[in-house]
Amino acid sequence: MRPARIPLFPLDVVLLPGMPLPLHIFEPRYKIMIGRCLREHIEFGMILAQDSSGAPIGCTAEITRKIKDYPDGQMDILVEGRAVFRIIELLDDKEYYEAVVDYLPEDAMPQDPRKENELTEVFQQCHLLLFGHLWHGSHQKHAFALAYKLAARLPLDLKQRQTILERRNESERREFLLQYTNELLPKLAERQVARQCAAANGHGIH
Repeated sequence: MRPARIPLFPLDVVLLPGMPLPLHIFEPRYKIMIGRCLREHIEFGMILAQDSSGAPIGCTAEITRKIKDYPDGQMDILVEGRAVFRIIELLDDKEYYEAVVDYLPEDAMPQDPRKENELTEVFQQCHLLLFGHLWHGSHQKHAFALAYKLAARLPLDLKQRQTILERRNESERREFLLQYTNELLPKLAERQVARQCAAANGHGIH
């Protein structure tokens, strides 16, 4: 059972389930918070900071590795997204925020394999143009929805990532990503052609 009360880390980032994220911890209150999470082996909640408040829905983060300690107590850590939650009550009685949360269940409905193949195919084309190689998936000990895995590899903006996080239906998440990748692919292809032309011109070919 996950705890109903968790430490909270508002940040200008949207963490998705299964998504790895390196963090540099430097603020005194968060050094205290992360120190507690390491000692007690607990997850903390990450929410997108919005002006003076935060998004109502976030994702818990498990610290998978401490990368580096600094003499002044700062540290580099690697976290990975775990469970989606909704904030019920914000608590401000410690050095850092905590929240009483409700964990949101994942969609367990079977997916259309044809649509999955369609999404995977256009995603792979985008991935090849973005990174120069195909995506080979991930070998994680936890099972996460395909849409989360693909979204973590795409250049979505914060609003788009938050949309993916808040949608509790996997089919809707996949439809969102299919539309996004279909719009992204021609832009990436055009950028690739422009780069090739620039490189060719740079070598004296006109």
